[in-house]
Amino acid sequence: MINEKNLSAFSVAVTAVFTALVCVATIVFSIYVPATEGFFNIGESMVFLSALLFGPYIGAFAGGVGSMVADLILGYPHYAPATLAIKACEGAVVGALKGRNPKINSGFLWKISTFLLGVLAGFLLGWVGSSYYSGEVELTLGLGSFMLYVPAEFWIYLGIIVAVSITAVGFLADPEFGWTVFTVITGGFVMVFGYFLYQQFFLGPLFNIEVVAIAEIPVNIGQMVIGATVALPLVKVVWRALPYLKQR
Repeated sequence: MINEKNLSAFSVAVTAVFTALVCVATIVFSIYVPATEGFFNIGESMVFLSALLFGPYIGAFAGGVGSMVADLILGYPHYAPATLAIKACEGAVVGALKGRNPKINSGFLWKISTFLLGVLAGFLLGWVGSSYYSGEVELTLGLGSFMLYVPAEFWIYLGIIVAVSITAVGFLADPEFGWTVFTVITGGFVMVFGYFLYQQFFLGPLFNIEVVAIAEIPVNIGQMVIGATVALPLVKVVWRALPYLKQR
């Protein structure tokens, strides 16, 4: 029998589990970005998943605290305060929007919004990537560094692919799943612009660290896209197996 006490214990347990999952997913694969003294990771997948399955409060706590702890463990304490706020906002936005599914058949407004977000992601990826990551670039994986040549056209084509992919999923998916895609992309942009603002206006004055804030935009868009690619199929599987979570 489900009572308030059991439900509270369940929420605490789920929050603890997903906070740990966010932290582990962030740590397990990371690539250092010298231009911003930050790193690429796949923790977004668990932030999205926690928010979609359990709503804005658990999504915010797991996203913010789990990601902040990962920053501290990996040796990025200068990002920890911003990560706590930014990832918490990301989880809260995804969870809140998911709970406001308009349940409409056409969904014209959010389809257009998804299209605009897709175009924005593709434009930023192509523009910033070709400007800052074309030519001879250094790729850092763990303790090893590799020199690569990346033509500017690579980023332009990648931006087009991302824009078309986001738009296509938003338009072709059934209305309910299309809305889920929109919520994840919206939350992802909260993360992208949150870090840009922190790097641009706060990181230098607070920690005396010189960064090129715009250079991490394609990195964070990549995190958003990969996180969505992992989280969206997973959430469909969980919803199919445990349909009551879909109504949370």
